[in-house]
Amino acid sequence: MADTTNDAGIGARIKELVAEEHRLRSHPNPTPEDLTSLKTTENELDQCWDLLRQRRAKQETGGNPGEAKARAVGEVEGYLQ
Repeated sequence: MADTTNDAGIGARIKELVAEEHRLRSHPNPTPEDLTSLKTTENELDQCWDLLRQRRAKQETGGNPGEAKARAVGEVEGYLQ
């Protein structure tokens, strides 16, 4: 698993999750376990993107990007797109 304490590590984790998401979506007949893994992967991917956006926003406004924290899935999933 990539280091998610810096932008490069978060980016690397996003790449890993996208690859896993593509792998899981490529199954013609996914098992219930595949579907559960896909949902977990999608949730973690959303959390990583949110964390990266938080870090960048803090940096752009003169804050400390290290203060950004991963938010709960329910909070991240509740955002309006």
